[in-house]
Amino acid sequence: MKRKYSTTILLIATNIVSFACLYWVLRGAELANLKEEIRTTDWAWVTVAVVSDILVYFWHAWRWSLLLTPLAKVPFWNSLRAIYVGLFANEVLPFRTGEVIRCVLLSRWTKLPLSVSLSSALIERIFDGIWLVVCLIITIRFVPALPGYLKDGGVVLAVFVLICGALLAVAMFYKQQSMHVFSKNRILSKINIVIEDLHIIGHSKYLYFSCATSLPYLLMQIVPIYALAKGYPGFDLTIGQAATLMVILRLGSVVPQAPGNVGAFQALTVVGLALFGVTGGVAKRFSLVMWSVITLPLLIAGFVALAVTGIKMAELRSHAHNSLKSGPKE
Repeated sequence: MKRKYSTTILLIATNIVSFACLYWVLRGAELANLKEEIRTTDWAWVTVAVVSDILVYFWHAWRWSLLLTPLAKVPFWNSLRAIYVGLFANEVLPFRTGEVIRCVLLSRWTKLPLSVSLSSALIERIFDGIWLVVCLIITIRFVPALPGYLKDGGVVLAVFVLICGALLAVAMFYKQQSMHVFSKNRILSKINIVIEDLHIIGHSKYLYFSCATSLPYLLMQIVPIYALAKGYPGFDLTIGQAATLMVILRLGSVVPQAPGNVGAFQALTVVGLALFGVTGGVAKRFSLVMWSVITLPLLIAGFVALAVTGIKMAELRSHAHNSLKSGPKE
């Protein structure tokens, strides 16, 4: 009951902050100018932005299948469907529930234990965190005006990644020792159930391949931002500026946000654009357009993927909740 109460408080606080950000963006956005800007937008570049945004997750699906190769031959199509259903869930449900839902789906289709599927997703996020921290360090080097709270957020992310990475490394490369140590802690003892699988992944070349492919996965997310900026009237961001904006948005996505990242996404975009002298109503309108271009195609693709599975979202959410509540199983 106490845990449910805390979750409700966090959900309310997250939504209040997100919608306060959205109010700030809408205030002074001069939306009357939006119609003319959309009319004069180069839709060829918008198409590039939409297609590249969708293809990013094709790469993600390939990376996930690659990481799990030592344990099971996971069909690319299954990984892709699970990821898009997860993306859809992330856009409509709080607390990035889609991360668990995609693991539930993959476990159902491949017969892999959910604990293994969740562990693989955690490994992916650690890889993403490592490369994001590297990109942030480079960004700070070339954009010294980066707000202090974003730098602090990078430090927190780096510490979190280091701790999680260290725990996983111990589980992967020191199987007997880690099982002995983890068994002494009630929470960590649950990790022992997947130690064997983590050990196999850790001694496979596919772990290193997956880490290497995580950098292109991150860099590919620059393309939609750059393409949209090229097509939007009055904008001309460089690749470096688009990369900086991507890093800011990815850092912002680490903390809890409202479904669809509404509010925080737009506010962070405005903050990022201000670093390059793009301010006022035009920056705020662009943030709204970019959210639509990046989010709506994923919503549609995710909805189609969910329809193809033939499973209702409520069922997946319930299954994910019950699986986490009951804990890992042999």
